[in-house]
Amino acid sequence: MSARVFETPRPVPGRLVPALAGTAVVVLALPVFLAAGWPLRGWLLAATLWVAGELFALLLARLPLGTGNLAAAGMRGIGTSSRALLIGIPLVAVTIADEGVGLAAAIVYALAFSIELAVSLVEYFGQEARA
Repeated sequence: MSARVFETPRPVPGRLVPALAGTAVVVLALPVFLAAGWPLRGWLLAATLWVAGELFALLLARLPLGTGNLAAAGMRGIGTSSRALLIGIPLVAVTIADEGVGLAAAIVYALAFSIELAVSLVEYFGQEARA
């Protein structure tokens, strides 16, 4: 892989396809939970946190970016960074209360997030670089 891949900016890809890929992981995890007899409360927690995180990301995506909107861009950056805390705190609290439910939720959420990130990276680096 060439180092120039990381030097050339590309347009920001859309959020729809990555979000749908992560959502598919959450949805497909339900039959696995049912078949394996794992705690459904773990899947429900993961699904709820996934939807809440995606709605929060959608809200943040509505904020304008660019040098003319520094306050909005700053809020978007802080909000995106704090999304992990907003998801992580309930996961830790539930894991402390009920380890099986918390770990099941954390695994489903981590898989969904990883797939969303991977699809986002493929979309970004799959685009033609700007001159």
